[in-house]
Amino acid sequence: MRPKHGVDPLALAIVRLGVDVPYEQAWALQRRVHAKRLAGELTDTVLMLEHAPVYTAGKRAAPHERPADGTPVIDVDRGGRVTWHGPGQLVAYPVIAITDVITYICRLEEAMIQICADFGVTARRVTGRAGVWAAGDPSLGLPDRQLGAVGIRVTRGVTMHGFALNCANDPRWFNRIVPCGIPDVGVSSLSAETGRRIVVEEVLPIAEKRLAETLGMEAFDMHEEDLMRR
Repeated sequence: MRPKHGVDPLALAIVRLGVDVPYEQAWALQRRVHAKRLAGELTDTVLMLEHAPVYTAGKRAAPHERPADGTPVIDVDRGGRVTWHGPGQLVAYPVIAITDVITYICRLEEAMIQICADFGVTARRVTGRAGVWAAGDPSLGLPDRQLGAVGIRVTRGVTMHGFALNCANDPRWFNRIVPCGIPDVGVSSLSAETGRRIVVEEVLPIAEKRLAETLGMEAFDMHEEDLMRR
């Protein structure tokens, strides 16, 4: 249910920003939403989108993890290392108040695990690695494959950044980098794991439902225009 005013601790506003969203544009919007959430002018909000192709580097990124061919990388204020965002990948940026960072990250991972299960894909956590993974088979020389990544920032108890789930993106974008700083692993997607094309538009309503459930909240739709007017 949409809150009439102020902040409803159980309400989660879902804002769909569309496709080919420039990274800097979404980052600036996150900062604006974050300020409004801190001021109590907005309830907890999550931005859902597909980015235009971009490489980003978190605060722990090492030089050798960046593209060796000089492809530009945007340095950002989240945790984590180097990753790629772009068409065919669902990105979610929750801007919400939390009390425990580890619990929150686990909930983001759990939401992705449940989304994958809804499409018949078994995903799991791997000790020592962030995100969610499809298990490899050493006997076949098949490595673990990353399906979804997590990278966040928490300032004054309110989050920014979030998770990215591979739906139908081209895995070759990851060949230029060491994804999330983890060598000798693969990158996969819902489409690759199932053998059928699963686009972001198909995943979006499931992702919104699972994220709200995992966070223990009730989702409602908010238009970007309404967000900007607040």
